[in-house]
Amino acid sequence: MGLKDCEIELDNPYNTYYAGQTVNGKVTFTFDSPKKVRGIVIKFAGEAETKWSQTETKTDQEGKQYESTTNLTGQEEYFQIQYYLLGGKNSNEIELEAKSHTYPFTCALPPTLPSSFEGEWGFVRYTIKVTLDRPWKFDQDLKMAFTVISPVDLNQNPRVKDPFKLELEKTFCCFCCASGPLSLIIHIPVTGFVSGQTIPLTIECDNASNVGVDSVKLTMRKLLAFHVMTPRRETKKKKEVISEISVGPVEGGNSQTWSQHIQIPPLPPSNLVNCGIIDVDYDIKVEAVVSGPHANLDGNIPIVVGTVPLASFQPPPPYTDNPPITDDPSMLPTQPVSPASPPNGTGGALGWNIAGADNPYPNIPPPTFAEATFKAPNISNKNDSEFTRFVGPADYAPRYPTYAFAPSAPPADL
Repeated sequence: MGLKDCEIELDNPYNTYYAGQTVNGKVTFTFDSPKKVRGIVIKFAGEAETKWSQTETKTDQEGKQYESTTNLTGQEEYFQIQYYLLGGKNSNEIELEAKSHTYPFTCALPPTLPSSFEGEWGFVRYTIKVTLDRPWKFDQDLKMAFTVISPVDLNQNPRVKDPFKLELEKTFCCFCCASGPLSLIIHIPVTGFVSGQTIPLTIECDNASNVGVDSVKLTMRKLLAFHVMTPRRETKKKKEVISEISVGPVEGGNSQTWSQHIQIPPLPPSNLVNCGIIDVDYDIKVEAVVSGPHANLDGNIPIVVGTVPLASFQPPPPYTDNPPITDDPSMLPTQPVSPASPPNGTGGALGWNIAGADNPYPNIPPPTFAEATFKAPNISNKNDSEFTRFVGPADYAPRYPTYAFAPSAPPADL
């Protein structure tokens, strides 16, 4: 049979690194019979791709209609490193004994890589592929994906530190008579947040009109734009609902004020810095849903999602009597640092280890790392074959830094 088992193990148990860190690991092959190879090749790759198909109805010279499908694509390559763990391109055959063989590897990531991302029409993906180079036979490949994060320190962005107030107003015309205004004001203390935080919102609805407000909806959205370049330039946009809350109703002539929170799940940071074919932004859509044949009152609040939270603003999560669940190792505090990283504990990239003697934000806890909700069905591409084995589950989701601030108890009853 030959190859019995193979696995890739990284020095970071969460397979997550910041741009600029060093990835270290080992690959292990187990053979149940001797195996002849010319060498073992390892390849590290970072790339982005966008793609979708468009079907159009066309007419030929005889006037007959037919359907034509065009595949549109966009691609960016960020880095590619390849070398032999054993042997070489022109090496003689090497016979590997029927047992386990382990080979260490290392790769320094460029500091300008965009964050990993998986979406419906595109991705930013980082992979490791190990190939058994076999003379006169098909090669055997082992492939896995890992996460890269481009640090986004919100403390370096002065625009997200200030409070934001959204004011909306409209009047209704009913039977030729204008009613009083419907006013909606949303207060938010800052506009920069990280995964794991809650967004506190104050909603004020003053309904001086004679039209009822059925509800006020607040929806956090991910705003995506995918760009293709071949065979022509096009852009496809999508708005994904992340979380939604609703308050109300407010009858005509009444006013209401609410305090609400929106929890932020693991999300890719805003902008996807250094990626030119995928844009990621966030906002909170505010909509007063009114009764009758009237247009709703709506607006939006821009939000920035970073990887290091604002030191000056750390809202506690909603209080709960239930203890935190730590059975999932992905939710345990960790600060992965590659052995080959600089000895000062920075991990080779700004924003990874924010604890320590030189920590500029001593009150910020270290992040945990949790998977995004959107998963790629697979990580196969045109360079893989039927003989390629994939490490881990069939689908793949990047992990993002997620923060949990110490909860505060509710005020005592007086």
